[in-house]
Amino acid sequence: MRKLGITTASVMLGVALSLSSVVPAVYAAESVDCDAVMQELGQGKSMRDVASDMKISVGRVRGCKKRAARAAKAENKTSPGNTERMNRSNAARAAGSSPGAEASPAAPPATAP
Repeated sequence: MRKLGITTASVMLGVALSLSSVVPAVYAAESVDCDAVMQELGQGKSMRDVASDMKISVGRVRGCKKRAARAAKAENKTSPGNTERMNRSNAARAAGSSPGAEASPAAPPATAP
C-alpha cells in the first residue's frame, strides 16, 4: 500500500512538472509584432480586420495600440523643450534656490527695538 502511494505521488509530480514546462512555450508562441500591427492600423484598417489578417485577437491589437500610445506620451515628456526646462530647474535646485525666487522682492531687514 505504501509503495502505491509513493508511485502515485511520483507520477503526479512528473505530470505537474511536464505541464509547467509546456505552458510558457504556449504563451511565447502568442507574441505579437506590434510594429506590424501599428503599420496596418496606420493604413486605415479596423482593429477587427487587422486581427483577422494577422490571426490574433482584437485584444492583442488593442494592447499594441495602448503600448504605442504610452510610448508616444513618454516621448512627448522628454521632448527637447521639456528637457531644457527640467535641466534649468534641476540646476536651480542644486544652487539652492527655486526658479521663481529671483523675481520675488527681498524682505526688509528686521530692526531691534
